[in-house]
Amino acid sequence: MNIRERELPGIGCKFEITTKNQEKIVIVIHDDGRREIYHFDSEDQDEVVSNVTLSDSEARQIAGILGGMSYKPKALETVDFAFDDLLIEWFQVEPNAPAVNKTIGEIDIRNNFGVTVIAIKKKSTKKTHNPGPETVIEVGDTLVFSGERHQIKELISQLLSSKGGGV
Repeated sequence: MNIRERELPGIGCKFEITTKNQEKIVIVIHDDGRREIYHFDSEDQDEVVSNVTLSDSEARQIAGILGGMSYKPKALETVDFAFDDLLIEWFQVEPNAPAVNKTIGEIDIRNNFGVTVIAIKKKSTKKTHNPGPETVIEVGDTLVFSGERHQIKELISQLLSSKGGGV
C-alpha cells in the first residue's frame, strides 16, 4: 500500500492511498473535524466512483471498526498476541458522566480498571500527555487510554458515559 500525505492550507490534510490491488482512495481531514472519503474508478483513477462525508465522531467510530476494536478477525489473533491484547482508545467524556469534575487520582482509574490514561485533550484544545493524578476530568474532554478491551469498555460504561454507574 502506498500513502501520500499533503497539507491543504486553510482546509486540513489530504491522504491519497493506493492499495496493493491498485485501488485509489483519498481521505480529506478538514480542520473542523469533518472527513471526506473518495473512492476512485479502478480503470480511470481520476474518476470518483463514490464519496462519503463523516463527522469527527462518525469517523472515529468507523476507525475503531476498521482497526478491529469491535471485531477481531480470527486470522489476526496471532498479531494481537504480541501486544497481549493491549489497546489504545479515546473517548469524549459525556455530560452527567460519574467522572465529571473528579481527578484521575480520585477515581483511581489505573487500580480500579487496569487502564492507564496516557493523554487528555481538553475542550480548550489544551493537550496533556501523561496527565497526573491531580488532573480534573471535565465534560467534553477526550481521554486517550491504554488497556485491555474489556477494561476499557468497563471504564467507559461506568465512568465516562452519561449512563455510567460510578465506582
